[in-house]
Amino acid sequence: MDTLLAEPGRVIAAGGKSVFGAPLGVLMLETRFARIPGDIGYAGTWPFPVLYRVVKGASPERVVLHAAEGLLPRFLEAAEELVRVGAGAITTSCGFLSLFQREIAAHVGVPVATSSLMQIPFVQASLPPGRRVGVVTVSAASLTAAHLAAVGAPEDTPLAGTENGVEISRVLIRGEKEELDVALAARDVVEAGRALVRRHPEVGAIVLECTNMPPYAALLHEAVGLPVYDITTLVRWLIAGLQPRAYAAVKRGVPLLGG
Repeated sequence: MDTLLAEPGRVIAAGGKSVFGAPLGVLMLETRFARIPGDIGYAGTWPFPVLYRVVKGASPERVVLHAAEGLLPRFLEAAEELVRVGAGAITTSCGFLSLFQREIAAHVGVPVATSSLMQIPFVQASLPPGRRVGVVTVSAASLTAAHLAAVGAPEDTPLAGTENGVEISRVLIRGEKEELDVALAARDVVEAGRALVRRHPEVGAIVLECTNMPPYAALLHEAVGLPVYDITTLVRWLIAGLQPRAYAAVKRGVPLLGG
């Protein structure tokens, strides 16, 4: 239940929006490819209700290969609508939208996490000296210093892409078909991760840029033996702040010590 105003003998539920109990709003690219459990666009991925809004004209090709040129007003409008309906936090279905992090956060006034790449700085802080965060992305050639700078990540962050694979980049970016061969997509992600670690043995943890890659995170972790983070780990952290766990030993409404 959303914010409640307690009065002696009764409880008054606060209103002011159209939908209640859905803390997350997702700005979706305009796509037709299959989405499986673990994918950001598969509603069952989340342990809480989610609101979705498709941004018209935001094709993967336009967002990934052309830096989402000309799309900022549409993303701002869609994010505003999600908040107006009831979303308490906003994310997106593409890690390349880190370019819009500052603008969307400033526009909607609720917590915004546009990209799994936002985890790079605090995952880096968890690693021992000499180890670095690496990124597996759907297009290493398109992930620029500007995308990394927008989330406070080093410009020289080690990258590996799946664009040389046989399935995932072909389906997600080029849209050559609506069907997705899950086994081939998994192989593309795992092989990209292995290549990243081979080229950069200093990598101590991996962040998956693409929001379609979480279904394969466990396989990648098993293959390379490193921590793997993705959009689902970021969003779960984000929502945890909006829905703190209530412990039985501490009742709500108990005056704080010293209060």
